[in-house]
Amino acid sequence: MKALCRHDRAMRKGSELTLAIDTVAYGGDGIGRHEGCVVFVPFTIPGETVRVRVVKSQRQWARAEVVELVTASPDRVAPPCPWFTRCGGCAYQHIAYARQLTIKTAQVEEALRRIGKFPTPPVEPARPSPHDYGYRNRITVHVDPPAIGFRGTDPRQVVDITHCLLADDAVNNALERLRTKRHPRPGPATLRADPETRGFRQVNDGAAETLGALVADMAGTGELLVDAYCGAGFFAKRLAGNFTRIIGLDWDARSIEVANNEAGPHEEYRAGDTAELLPSVLGAPETTVVLLDPPAQGLAPAVIDTLLTARPFRVVYVSCDPATLARDLLRLSAGYDLVRATPVDMFPQTASIETACLLAAKPAPAQTSEPAPATP
Repeated sequence: MKALCRHDRAMRKGSELTLAIDTVAYGGDGIGRHEGCVVFVPFTIPGETVRVRVVKSQRQWARAEVVELVTASPDRVAPPCPWFTRCGGCAYQHIAYARQLTIKTAQVEEALRRIGKFPTPPVEPARPSPHDYGYRNRITVHVDPPAIGFRGTDPRQVVDITHCLLADDAVNNALERLRTKRHPRPGPATLRADPETRGFRQVNDGAAETLGALVADMAGTGELLVDAYCGAGFFAKRLAGNFTRIIGLDWDARSIEVANNEAGPHEEYRAGDTAELLPSVLGAPETTVVLLDPPAQGLAPAVIDTLLTARPFRVVYVSCDPATLARDLLRLSAGYDLVRATPVDMFPQTASIETACLLAAKPAPAQTSEPAPATP
């Protein structure tokens, strides 16, 4: 028999109960507790009381859907999108934007405490996006005739949409053109505001500028900036005036080609695996700054080992996943102090969080010399 959450009579699939929502987990689900069992309830806000129906039950947790909103949060707002709760893209349209920011700040703090083992992580309030709707310069829709849209909250379904409130006008115009095609090709289709864009580009131009200014402040100045996972040089180009020399590393040869085509005389961009290239490009530790912007899975262990051995005096780590960020910062804490952690809301209305962190090298351990052998 499949194991159910403890006190299984109350937690069987289809059972109804009343919960107080305490917090919001990374991913967007509200969390309530019933007799020691954690219950995940999407589209809820801390402080709310809800009547829910259990849809899945495990030994330590359950998942439920709202049947009745008993007590609403003052931060609850009417979602403007007609597909909200069915489309899988947005998690927070029912929450006032200022509260979304405090929730995301708290999620970064929680990850750094629980996973990173930082008792009092230096997390600053999340920086807002200049626009909380209409900010995306690209979207990827799924063509599953006759539907064209996004994977739903039930990922087996594609929710047919005519426009996306997160996308800018140019992207929605591209979506309209796709929908009028007689026989669109089934599968994923990426729609861009600027189809000529080459290499990686942040999806939210306004928030990207906020992030760029924050990273520049954290990186400061120095002789050498090593921009690992540099893409087409988004950060390096903005920091070029602050460093005597810049070396960018990325596995994507197309992005590296773009970066080199637009490079100044003191910029150099190399294609390859960061774990393999990094040891050979680091300069003197007291004059080298390393910028890390890895994919969601975080840093390879070899990259962390290189940093702990070489000890560049300053590291800036930009992450799109609080859990892998906290994991990597725990490993790096053997040689670095976490000075700042600042979330930037690159993706309003969604559960995604971008975070920039500043790390400072700890003093190198003192060298203990072996006593000279006694002379006979």
